[in-house]
Amino acid sequence: MMQRKKFFLEVKARDLSGRIVRMYQYLSEQRHEKMMSKQIYRSGTSIGANIAESRFAQSTPDYISKLSIALKEANETDYWIENLYKGQYINEKEYESIHHDVDEIIKLLVSSIKTCKKKYGLLTP
Repeated sequence: MMQRKKFFLEVKARDLSGRIVRMYQYLSEQRHEKMMSKQIYRSGTSIGANIAESRFAQSTPDYISKLSIALKEANETDYWIENLYKGQYINEKEYESIHHDVDEIIKLLVSSIKTCKKKYGLLTP
């Protein structure tokens, strides 16, 4: 079960990274938005990079750490998406679509981290 969830998570993160790159291009070239587009590019592509790094973690705590960093980056990405929407750089449909993808990754990361911590007795009450 864990392997299937992990594979699904990697695919979702790669798909999101592609969307983030296209969003960055659109925002910087068409909407002339520079600051938030750079931030979302950095955090949004970092999610998948940290998930990919977790595959070759040196230990269970290292694995959990990589996924935790990915979770932090996903949360930051969600923050920037909301700001882009509130600033009217993206419309409601665009916001809902990408927010849904980020939220799904957040839920998968939380679940994976909790499962791993529980399995290895690292979950604190």
